[in-house]
Amino acid sequence: MTQEPTVPSPDDVAAFREAILCKLTYSIGKDAAHASDHDWFEAIALATRDQIIDHWMDHTRQAYRKAQKRVYYLSLEFLIGRLLVDSLSNLGMLDVARQALDGLNVDIDRIRQIEPDAALGNGGLGRLAACFMESMSTLGIAAYGYGIRYEHGLFRQAIVDGWQHEQTETWLEFGNPWEFERPEVSYLIGFGGNVAAQRCDNGVQKHFWHWAEGVRAFAYDTPIVGWRGASVNTLRLWRARPEADFHLERFNAGDHIGAVAEAARAEAISRVLYPADSTEAGQELRLRQEYFFVAASLQDLLRRHLSQRGTLDNLPEFASIQLNDTHPAIAVAELMRLLVDVHGYEWMQAWDLTVGTLSYTNHTLLPEALETWPVGLMERLLPRHMQIIYLINAQHIDALRAKDIHDFDLLRAVSLIEEDHGRRVRMGNLAFLGSHSVNGVSGLHTQLMRKTVFTDLHGLYPDRINNKTNGITFRRWLYQANPQLTELVVDALGAGVLDAPETQLKQLEPFAERADFRARFADQRLANKRALATLVQDRLGIALDPTALFDVQVKRIHEYKRQLLNLLHTVALYQAIRSDPGAPWVPRVKIFAGKAAASYHQAKLIIKLANDIARTVNDDPTVRGLLKVVFLPNYNVSLAERIIPAADLSEQISTAGLEASGTSNMKFALNGALTIGTLDGANVEMSEQIGLEHMFIFGMTAQQVEARKRAGEYNAEAIAIESPRLNEVLNAIRNGAFSADDPARYTGLIDGLKWHDTFFVCADFESYWQAQLEVEARWRDPDRWWHSAVLNTARTGWFSSDRTIREYARDIWKVLDA
Repeated sequence: MTQEPTVPSPDDVAAFREAILCKLTYSIGKDAAHASDHDWFEAIALATRDQIIDHWMDHTRQAYRKAQKRVYYLSLEFLIGRLLVDSLSNLGMLDVARQALDGLNVDIDRIRQIEPDAALGNGGLGRLAACFMESMSTLGIAAYGYGIRYEHGLFRQAIVDGWQHEQTETWLEFGNPWEFERPEVSYLIGFGGNVAAQRCDNGVQKHFWHWAEGVRAFAYDTPIVGWRGASVNTLRLWRARPEADFHLERFNAGDHIGAVAEAARAEAISRVLYPADSTEAGQELRLRQEYFFVAASLQDLLRRHLSQRGTLDNLPEFASIQLNDTHPAIAVAELMRLLVDVHGYEWMQAWDLTVGTLSYTNHTLLPEALETWPVGLMERLLPRHMQIIYLINAQHIDALRAKDIHDFDLLRAVSLIEEDHGRRVRMGNLAFLGSHSVNGVSGLHTQLMRKTVFTDLHGLYPDRINNKTNGITFRRWLYQANPQLTELVVDALGAGVLDAPETQLKQLEPFAERADFRARFADQRLANKRALATLVQDRLGIALDPTALFDVQVKRIHEYKRQLLNLLHTVALYQAIRSDPGAPWVPRVKIFAGKAAASYHQAKLIIKLANDIARTVNDDPTVRGLLKVVFLPNYNVSLAERIIPAADLSEQISTAGLEASGTSNMKFALNGALTIGTLDGANVEMSEQIGLEHMFIFGMTAQQVEARKRAGEYNAEAIAIESPRLNEVLNAIRNGAFSADDPARYTGLIDGLKWHDTFFVCADFESYWQAQLEVEARWRDPDRWWHSAVLNTARTGWFSSDRTIREYARDIWKVLDA
């Protein structure tokens, strides 16, 4: 159903203005004449929240009345970003709010910058979860998101002398106007202790877990609004508190620290996202976090189900639990514990209910992300769960032997317990066995899952793995992030495109042939580039030419994402410009952003190299501004919303076969940036939808990478010698050309690249250089460039998260008809 835009009525504007003023007075306690920008933000957010509540309650009542099946989305991350404009836009009230505030001499575009980014995620995993929650609301699917209410989130990234420094993120410092605290919704979560067995009168043996430590989970609810206010779902986040906040007797006895030690230990669970796990204490905290939010969420959803259905016998019929990556995999053992130990189900019936209810999304082929936990840690922290895992594993192996499968190596490979490097629990295998559906997130990724990390399990359960290619919500990444392009698209196609971009955006294709439309498309990009240039000037003091090619790579810093390859090209381009200053170089701005994990030394060194290169290049007068390099600190959703609409070139250059999907590639293409990348992740499907001729594809394919690994003949040093350009770049970095204060800083980085080029940076360098030359050739031909840019936007409709969620809902959750 489409809806034409309407001019806000004076009554609606006046009513919303009055609502804002009432909140300012009675909730904030301020007079308009003395209100700060933060006061205005709080008042507007609270007035907007009031508008949401009626939709929220109506949708909840409707879900109960219609006995709708519910989807429960368990994720360690929800990178929801700022919600003010998101909520107003989805409610159809953005223009109402703008006019209401204009009458108060308040600029909503200034106020929106006051809102902190909710620090609930790190990168693509968390942002995908946020997009999915919004799409489920848009499609009217009754859903709950479950996660942790991190007090400090990941960390605030500061760049000091080029190095990443992790600072405390304080997004909750002034409260969160979007959330509702639910003190009446709390659950006790146990850790440690021992398990006792007792035989009942009927001869059945029951197990009782006597935990040593209890932590209480308290619920905080945030409403997530769908497009046009179609429906509103709940993001429920858990905060950890001790059973007893304060031991007064210990305090009065002089043990002032010990009196609050239990509280500090409990609260650490919901304090920081991804605490460093390089120590045993860090590993334990990670596991405590994962079990804490899974246990609270399962107790909560089972309580809701029982209150409505009266029995858990029909759990798979009315509930579907999606595990977003391997972090919530402990849900398999916990659901079994609750069904068997608490609700009295027999083992096999409980197993059928568990498998029928759970489904698992795998997001990576990297071994370190397929979590494994030391058996000793599991036995100490979750002793009953370790028993359950052993029993699941024993019955799994016994079932295979009953089918005459006795291959020792195969049985070891599909076991839940790894024996080779110290006994560890394979959480990926646990999630696979305990779920009725296991999906990848792009066509290539799903193929590789079947052939690599789950090859043996796939052989045993050939119908379990399926594909659901990721998507993004266009409401956030086009309508809100890029209003200039949105206006241009609506002018061309009508407002109906906003309701059905999956199908109608493709109608933009003929406009790529029109010179006037291409010119307007280029103009809106230039406006966004000027805005980004102003931001860079304000934050870094670096002046950028908005007419230059904006070449952007913004994402989590990781070796497989190959920011290093981009930096090698940057140095090669710098050297080429200096060697031949009279050549017709395309002015280019290289833009980097992203955080490195706190304990990931190599990634942090790459950030330092980016900043060292930036300082050298930007300060070199011989380059004459033809090349600028920028590293923007503290990458988050709000910064992405500023960068992506201003990008001309999108860098998606991971080693083929290692990026599960990617979603930034979709966001850039939707906004008309051209992609330079490998045939990795969703780049493969993008090339099919958009056309290879409108992208710049380079490098080895996943099959070639795998063949090269198997052959064992790769010699990066020999490749570097054969490529004078690459050799010169590596020698310059190694010999301190960009680190005069410490000439040996990058010796290890470059030597490691030559001797152990795990991610084939050197192997793909020359192909990447040639692809960048193609980029420059097309940039010099504006008609060709903007023709491709328009088609990128027009052909990205398939990558809507609405399409992805429809596939999950139809094929896995069974909540939508085919």
